[in-house]
Amino acid sequence: MTYAPARMRFGIFLAPFHRVGENPTVALDRDLELIELLDKLDFDEAWIGEHHSAGWELIASPELMIAAAAQRTKTIKLGTGVSSLPYHHPFILADRMVQLDHMTRGRAMFGVGPGALTSDAYMLGIDALTQRQRMDEALGVILRLFRGETVTHESDWFTLREARLQIAPYTHPHMPVAVASSFSPAGPQAAGKYGVGVLSVAVSQPGGMISLSRTWDMAQEAADKANQTISRDDWKLVMPIHIAETREEAIADVDNGSQRFNKDYFEDTLGRPADPSVKGDMESQIERGGAIVGSPDDAIAAIERMQEMSGGFGGLLGMAHEWTSWEKTKRSYELFARYVAPKFQGQLGRISESQEYVSGHRTTIFGPNAAAIGKAFIDGGVQLPAPMLERMQRGNT
Repeated sequence: MTYAPARMRFGIFLAPFHRVGENPTVALDRDLELIELLDKLDFDEAWIGEHHSAGWELIASPELMIAAAAQRTKTIKLGTGVSSLPYHHPFILADRMVQLDHMTRGRAMFGVGPGALTSDAYMLGIDALTQRQRMDEALGVILRLFRGETVTHESDWFTLREARLQIAPYTHPHMPVAVASSFSPAGPQAAGKYGVGVLSVAVSQPGGMISLSRTWDMAQEAADKANQTISRDDWKLVMPIHIAETREEAIADVDNGSQRFNKDYFEDTLGRPADPSVKGDMESQIERGGAIVGSPDDAIAAIERMQEMSGGFGGLLGMAHEWTSWEKTKRSYELFARYVAPKFQGQLGRISESQEYVSGHRTTIFGPNAAAIGKAFIDGGVQLPAPMLERMQRGNT
């Protein structure tokens, strides 16, 4: 049976991706402008990445972006998407996140991962084979610190001696925590082990949709083993999204931009060879479930398919991209907020029921009013206009 949340949460996963050659000052400011727009459009969340190399993903400190965005917004929650735990001393990172929890009045979220860019780990001298183990070790320590424990821990890469945070979290017992998951079992297993959420960041990649149900199974199995409780409400999926008035317009908006991005970033920068069996055009990407691109109705249908394939999840995050113009990108978020999100947030049912009720009972409801208006004309000695008389005879106003 497919799980459906009472109110699905929507937001963005902001790596970000900015084409090499653009002014970084302007690009970072536009990222903040986008978060401001999403806040006004009633999106729920923005998760902001951490990267240190390769020239595309320019945000080195998601905490700095969250602090700035919190001053410009009112309700949207702001998360690290994600903090690469092997790059940081767990005590210092935990202390910074608790400070953000206070500065945002409980709007901060803590997404964690092992570090996605191999070039980051290379420059830091971190063996890629140790990253997932280090993430697991650091997460366990950070959660203990969040809970107010005094921690002594000796590791081959950090030491804690009777360490404890000097202020308690603003959010009780602590801010929401989620672990990034791609194709490795490390993410969902860590989420289950520690009873936290899952951020599925590779859903758009070939095979990503097919592996969804297994992702949750791994998390649940790990939770059962550790005697933890996890909820599908805390499972977020990341997917490229672009909405326009029609499917044809939406595809035309982003087809060239998405293909250029895949070549310039994944192939020419990261060195991932193109798979000749996977077509790169947008029609093919939509067909295999690698993007939600089309009209609002197309988006609704795609999300419903994702719910069925996954067994149900609590939130959908659009992968922030720049595959088209800034104006068309903003228009896409507006259309999504107006016509897609309410479908999954329980906001349309009562409105439709109210309209249908009044429409179905308009003779009973408006008939006495029409009679009263007619009587007022007669009492005033004024002849009713022919169109009004005709409407009254039909029982309408």
